Amino acid sequence: MSKRLRSSEVCADCSGPDPSWASVNRGTFICDECCSVHRSLGRHISQVRHLKHTPWPPTLLQMVETLYNNGANSIWEHSLLDPASIMSGRRKANPQDKVHPNKAEFIRAKYQMLAFVHRLPCRDDDSVTAKDLSKQLHSSVRTGNLETCLRLLSLGAQANFFHPEKGNTPLHVASKAGQILQAELLAVYGADPGTQDSSGKTPVDYARQGGHHELAERLVEIQYELTDRLAFYLCGRKPDHKNGQHFIIPQMADSSLDLSELAKAAKKKLQSLSNHLFEELAMDVYDEVDRRETDAVWLATQNHSTLVTETTVVPFLPVNPEYSSTRNQGRQKLARFNAHEFATLVIDILSDAKRRQQGSPLSSSKDNVELILKTVSNQHSVESQDNDQPDYDSVASDEDTDLEATASKANRQKLLGKDAN
Repeated sequence: MSKRLRSSEVCADCSGPDPSWASVNRGTFICDECCSVHRSLGRHISQVRHLKHTPWPPTLLQMVETLYNNGANSIWEHSLLDPASIMSGRRKANPQDKVHPNKAEFIRAKYQMLAFVHRLPCRDDDSVTAKDLSKQLHSSVRTGNLETCLRLLSLGAQANFFHPEKGNTPLHVASKAGQILQAELLAVYGADPGTQDSSGKTPVDYARQGGHHELAERLVEIQYELTDRLAFYLCGRKPDHKNGQHFIIPQMADSSLDLSELAKAAKKKLQSLSNHLFEELAMDVYDEVDRRETDAVWLATQNHSTLVTETTVVPFLPVNPEYSSTRNQGRQKLARFNAHEFATLVIDILSDAKRRQQGSPLSSSKDNVELILKTVSNQHSVESQDNDQPDYDSVASDEDTDLEATASKANRQKLLGKDAN
């Protein structure tokens, strides 16, 4: 849980007092009004968490606080610090500005367009620049200078970069050095704790060999963050990774009923997806869980103030331009699922994630994700079974059941990695 915010802390975007939210991947604290804009941008732009009403892994919160206190905001407002920017009429938002359009336009320029970030001199081959930045990141993570690494990441350094000469990734280096806050930052930007070095060792192995046991345990949590978040959303608890339990498969309250033909068809289609498509679907469901949980926290903390209007509601997942139109449409359809339908899909994903990690064979069917979503949305009863490890929690099936648990952390592409033991 967050320490009580000091009165000197202000919103990174409008300088309003007492910010109550954080943008995890930007290393900033933001106020309620600015948060409403961040949420509309999507998690690929800004990953928001409430500082007091959301459970935080202690080292993740410490990472964000360290970035904030060391001026991470200057990375995103670099050119605004130049006196010439005042002469040109460019300025940041202030607390008195309206959310729309003033604050919204500034925040979109700042984080979506990266309009104020320091630009490197143009080069003929951008890939060379990215490689150079990634090598600098690889070297920098052995120190505790988080803002330097965030600056490199903002310029295009790759968190999961594999150094051809060193034979490992930045996360391996940070783990060997015991830099747990650097590991948190790298993970937020997509570093995978299951990645192997040239000798087959993972960052978890590096941390354990270096005697950094807290870091090793945290890396295991990060590796299973996606499935942990889905399980916590339904039943309010996570697996006991320390004792080798890496999955919890919740069970519907109506599981005594036989599986309907629609439910069986949905399961079969899910199981037939390639690992890549299954991972994409799981990540999309993770994002929808985050949207629902963040909505619940945001609305609960507004006390029905004037902020709660149509312009501040995020009714479905914002478009991610890096995804195809078909995938974006499928992501937005997830918002239409009622509590029972969505819980059904989450349980099926958890069950199949465990099956895939254990190496069960897949069929060669080419059924697509869209068909799975249609099938699941038409189901009325489902049962999730896990014969190997009957570790269930009951999930009520009434459509009006409140399934909105509090938030966890950013999605990861680690569903199909090796067991961390």
